[in-house]
Amino acid sequence: MPDTYTDLAKYLDSLPAGFPPTEDGLELQILKKLFSEEEAALALHLTLLNEEAPVIARKAGLPVEQTTQLLEGMVQKGLISGSYPEDKQPIYSISQFVIGFYEGQVNRLDHEFVQMVEAYMPFYVDHGPWKKFPQVRTIPINEAISITSEVMPYLQAEAILRSKDQIAVRNCVCRQERELLRKGCGKPLETCLSFDGGARDTVKTGKGRMISLDEALEILKKAQQAGLVIQPANSQNPIFMCMCCDCCCGVLRYIKEDPNPGSLVANPFIAQYDPARCIACGDCVEICPMAALTENGHDGIHFDPIRCIGCGLCVGVCPTGAVQIVHKSAPEQPRIPKNTAMTYLNIARSQGLGKVLVLLRMILGKFSSRVFKNTK
Repeated sequence: MPDTYTDLAKYLDSLPAGFPPTEDGLELQILKKLFSEEEAALALHLTLLNEEAPVIARKAGLPVEQTTQLLEGMVQKGLISGSYPEDKQPIYSISQFVIGFYEGQVNRLDHEFVQMVEAYMPFYVDHGPWKKFPQVRTIPINEAISITSEVMPYLQAEAILRSKDQIAVRNCVCRQERELLRKGCGKPLETCLSFDGGARDTVKTGKGRMISLDEALEILKKAQQAGLVIQPANSQNPIFMCMCCDCCCGVLRYIKEDPNPGSLVANPFIAQYDPARCIACGDCVEICPMAALTENGHDGIHFDPIRCIGCGLCVGVCPTGAVQIVHKSAPEQPRIPKNTAMTYLNIARSQGLGKVLVLLRMILGKFSSRVFKNTK
């Protein structure tokens, strides 16, 4: 007899972000914790393409009213994505695991779920797409880079914020999780920003509040002072911006354990260290999230470039200018996708043609024809 949760887990694993199976079925426990069987069955009929309730109801063979109630309940529980365009019907789409329905549990966490995620996340990072093509990218703090014509606006945190019409903020689910385990770091909690349609959806579901540009800039400033790494979505038009710490972030915590974390993030910048200007105060060592800068006995500070993720936090605390942020060489420059759809396509490509074809079946029209041609 088919198992709905097994089917949903396989479906989620076929999506670009993946949901790899474990030997002990931990991923199934996560789904059973969050989804009722009825919700899991309906989720199988959702795609990454936004669709109205009548379309989903027809595919699921359910009455429209029942389908709508289920979909709205799942949106409120953070299990799927719901968007509410002005003067139009609500539209719904599948949420992937990360970034997706895990983050959707903000303000709803309990100890049982947190323990499941803590056990699953290391496996997910090792077997999922993060080490091939990340969903987020790292950008330096504003003070770390010289704003010139060579630095594109999508590489500047403040420029990204100024380009958005609406901004919402909500709590960081990762720091909430660690606080629940009594392992919190005490760093600012209300730091996760979403933009425009994502901002409206955040407020609609009660997960956050709308804020002004000035308040967003102040949050950015406080996050930088707290040593948080700025991570927007890995596209030129990001729909969100996270501010993460290496002690709580579900990704930074685990890539820090890799011998070469610099290769696991998308960032066109890298730190450049000048020992001649260094007074070995140790401020950069204390703030570096990836231990790229370490104390080297009586020789001062040692810089390991393969560990640098280009966040620029070291530049903000260095009193002598011994550390600077510079552009990586051309061969090392990551290609930043233009939008979220292209990000998903690149993630799918990194995992093989099968996932590319699954994704293409979810995307309509001209875009689908163009990317299919490029995958041959």
